[in-house]
Amino acid sequence: MRFHPLTVQAHAPTPLGRVRLSASPAGLSGIWFESQRHEPSHWLYGPSAWATAPDHPLLQAATAQLQQYLSGQRDHFDLPLDLSGGTAFQQSVWRALLSILRGQTTSYGALSQQLGNPRAVRAVGAAIGRNPLSVVVPCHRVVGADGRLTGYAGGLDRKRALLVLENATLGGSGPYSHSSHSKGHA
Repeated sequence: MRFHPLTVQAHAPTPLGRVRLSASPAGLSGIWFESQRHEPSHWLYGPSAWATAPDHPLLQAATAQLQQYLSGQRDHFDLPLDLSGGTAFQQSVWRALLSILRGQTTSYGALSQQLGNPRAVRAVGAAIGRNPLSVVVPCHRVVGADGRLTGYAGGLDRKRALLVLENATLGGSGPYSHSSHSKGHA
């Protein structure tokens, strides 16, 4: 991941746990739950180099919208996004995720077909796993081909909670089912 040198950050509580938010001059560039996989705290030129700016207008707006969304008081986000930190392929996957509407889910395979590369299922999964904008870029809406919950960098309990909040229906062996031993990459 690459981040703009003028990236700023803030931390905020949410109904699903504390998050780190980041913004660049181009828009919101990150939302990570604390301790989630791929959280940037260990990245070179990551958060330790970012100024803390809890009063930054975009970070305040993102915090308010995220808290409203997770409390069931908002059904979409209205924020400028900066997806430039990923590769061109990752950015195409993240943009495709934005087309999955609230209450809907799709599979990794269906998403790779939508992107015109049906053999890229693993690459799509890896890009989803590196999504820097949890919740706002809805990687939690991607499930296994059989409708089962698969991995989520923020944890399967959060993924399930988000899908329940959104009234999503899954296929396979039932809504929100997953193996307690499943490991995934989103």
